[in-house]
Amino acid sequence: MSNLDREAVPSLCGGRGFVVTDPVRELLSPRNVKLGESTEVRRLLPNLGRRMVGAWCFVDHYGPDDIADEPGMQVPPHPHMGLQTVSWLHEGEVLHRDSTGSLQTIRPRQLGLMTSGRAISHSEESPRPHARLLHGAQLWVALPDAHRHTDPHFEFHAELPRVTAPGLAATVLLGTLDTATSPGITYTPLVGADLALTGGTDVRLPLERDFEYAVLAMSGEAHVDGVPLVPGSMLYLGCGRDELPLRADSDAGLMLLGGEPFDEELIMFWNWIGRSQEEIVQARRDWMEGTRFGEVKGYDGAPLPAPELPPVPLKPRGRAR
Repeated sequence: MSNLDREAVPSLCGGRGFVVTDPVRELLSPRNVKLGESTEVRRLLPNLGRRMVGAWCFVDHYGPDDIADEPGMQVPPHPHMGLQTVSWLHEGEVLHRDSTGSLQTIRPRQLGLMTSGRAISHSEESPRPHARLLHGAQLWVALPDAHRHTDPHFEFHAELPRVTAPGLAATVLLGTLDTATSPGITYTPLVGADLALTGGTDVRLPLERDFEYAVLAMSGEAHVDGVPLVPGSMLYLGCGRDELPLRADSDAGLMLLGGEPFDEELIMFWNWIGRSQEEIVQARRDWMEGTRFGEVKGYDGAPLPAPELPPVPLKPRGRAR
C-alpha cells in the first residue's frame, strides 16, 4: 500500500532539527486517508508534528476491516524511488507484484521488503478469494544518499527471528532487537519489531540509547512507558533510553520502530523521496511517459497517474549534524 492521495503535498523530512535527544512521550494522532474504493488507513507518519523516526518516514495502519463481500485492497501500479517499503500483516493476505518480475503473496508475520533504489513500480491487491479480515501496516524507510540509486529488488522472508520474555513475543522485521537480527537488508542503523503482549504482562524491552523510537498500537490496549495507547495511535519516545516499560491488562499488539536519527535532508512527494526539485520533476515526467520505472505485469487495471506538482518550489529542509 502506498500514498494514493490525489492531492499530494510535499513533506520536508530529515535533518537533526526534528530529533528529540532526550526521552519524551509525544502522542501522535492519525489522519484518516482513503485508499482506493474500499480501504481507509490511519496515517501516522509523516505527521504534523513529527516527520521521521530514524529512517522510518511513512507509517499507515489499516483495519481490521471486514472485506468478505468487498474487493479488499486494490492498489494499482505506481512508482517509488529512494526508499524501501515494508508490508506487515496481522490478518489477511496481500498479493505483491512489481516491475522486477516479483510475484508474492504476503501473509501475517511475513516480511515483504521492497527496495526501490533508483526506480521501481509495484501493485498490491487482496487475492481472489481472500480472507474475511484485513489488518496490517505499511511502512517506508528512507534510503541514505550512498544507497538511494541502488538496483531495485524485492525480498520475502516467511520466517523471522523472535525475542521472547514472559508475556511477550517480539518478531524482528528489520535490524536487531536484543540478540535477534532480521535477515532483511537495511542501509541505516534501525529496528522494526512486532510485539505481541498477553494480558497481565509487565515487561521491560531493551533499547539502544542512541536510537530514537516510536511505538504504533495495532490492537488491544497497552501502556507504553505509562502512556495508554489505543489501536491506530503512535507514541514518539525520543532518544536516550536503555529500556522501555510495557504493560498490557489484556492481549495487545504493538510495533516498535526506531533507528539512528536520519541526518540527510529530504523531499517526499507522492511516492518518491528525492533531494531536489529537479529530481522530483524528472521522476514525475519519467512515470507519466512510461520510462525508467518499468512495467507491472499481471495487474488487472491501469497504472495510477501522478498528481500535479505544487506551484511553489520543493526544497529539502532540516538541520544537518
